[in-house]
Amino acid sequence: MAAARRGWHVYLLRCGDGTLYAGATNDLAGRLARHAAGRGARYTRSRLPVELAWSARVRGRGGALRREAALKRLTRAEKLALVEGASRPGLQPTRNPATDLRGATRLVVDATRGVAGIVEDMQGPTFGIAGVVHMGLRGVTRLVGGGVDTLLAPFVPLLEETRSRPGMEAALAVLNGVVGDHLAETGNPLAIPMRLRREGAPLAVERRALAAAIPGATGKLLLLVHGSCMNDLLWNRRGHDHGAALARDLGYTAVHLHFNSGLHVSVNGRELSALLERLVAAWPVRLAELSVLAHSMGGLVTRSACHQAAEAGMRWPRRLRKMVLLGTPHHGAPAERLGNWVNVVLGAAPFTGPLARLPRIRSAGVTDLRHGNLLDEDWRGRDRFGAGPDRRYPVPLPRGVKVLAVAASMSKGPCARPRGDGLVPVESALGLHADPGRTLVLPAEGRFVAYGAGHLDLLDREDVYARVRDWMDG
Repeated sequence: MAAARRGWHVYLLRCGDGTLYAGATNDLAGRLARHAAGRGARYTRSRLPVELAWSARVRGRGGALRREAALKRLTRAEKLALVEGASRPGLQPTRNPATDLRGATRLVVDATRGVAGIVEDMQGPTFGIAGVVHMGLRGVTRLVGGGVDTLLAPFVPLLEETRSRPGMEAALAVLNGVVGDHLAETGNPLAIPMRLRREGAPLAVERRALAAAIPGATGKLLLLVHGSCMNDLLWNRRGHDHGAALARDLGYTAVHLHFNSGLHVSVNGRELSALLERLVAAWPVRLAELSVLAHSMGGLVTRSACHQAAEAGMRWPRRLRKMVLLGTPHHGAPAERLGNWVNVVLGAAPFTGPLARLPRIRSAGVTDLRHGNLLDEDWRGRDRFGAGPDRRYPVPLPRGVKVLAVAASMSKGPCARPRGDGLVPVESALGLHADPGRTLVLPAEGRFVAYGAGHLDLLDREDVYARVRDWMDG
């Protein structure tokens, strides 16, 4: 921890009365000890006990004093967002380019020198310090991973958080979808942490912070869960966003989940379940309804979260009223079995052309799409790349929840054997299975097919939105 190191730091203390105190020091461990003993700042002496909530190393006394002043100007909600690991709220996501570069370089070392070209193409032109480091990227791939990490580490605190280009966000989403399990296992900074966001800005899951970040919050909460190799910003497609439209038409407050789609569905489901328990408890107004709109893999993550929450006796499922699942591979996707799910997504998603040069590698999340795994038991102890029958444990839809399953078909209209959407068969998206015991129990009106549509068209088709709106309004 930073507390064990000398050097200039800025920090936030959580005081006994719940307030947050900002300070700066060149001896963090010693300063924390003095605060805890009541010999620190006048403010903290009367608010014991105190604990370290957040800290960051900065360059020099001048930089520390400037950062301390900036911290003191933050609102409580903004300080809490910082504690949660988020950047200052804004309309666009933020990332540290040096941290991204360090993470990308570590990935290069783990893979091959050829990936260096992919990373360069992903990031586009770079300037300043990051550009200088980037010029030597190919040369340093001869070093071991730890050596590269050490080489780039000093550059990280020199660069402030900068607003990301949408292209970088999209590329990182695909990278996480393809190798996100490896990124997480190796502690690579390119791994996307699960968090809630609005308009790309992270949300601190604390009542006062949510009230400040969403001043017009209503009692109708809508969670949107993206699919594999996607992110929350890509819900806005060709000028349409289902979440924004439902907020406008039906008074929902839309919140987006942003997560690493390369992890196992069950792992993301477990984390989402715990996050929803906190969100429902911290919602700033009386919560009358929780609904979920999920696309593709997001539907599997949502179903896994519901099942694990029920098993754990959590409270949030009691507020869950409606679920809309768009193009979810409930019973798997032949595209994964052929090894080309990622290739299809790479060709369809914007800004990710360079990643198409990656070899055919598939994360744990992608291989879960083979049969539609929801639980740890579906994959644990098995070769996820090996061919084999569907051995999933059947998981029913959550009780008392109104569910709509939407499929896309490239066929022009209804027919005996409609084509799938390029990734997911119609039967799988509708929850139908040759084994009646695996078929999801839904009324006829709980299934809808959008004809003449591909997998991503479900995000902006007028007929799809009309059906979703009517279902949510019912």
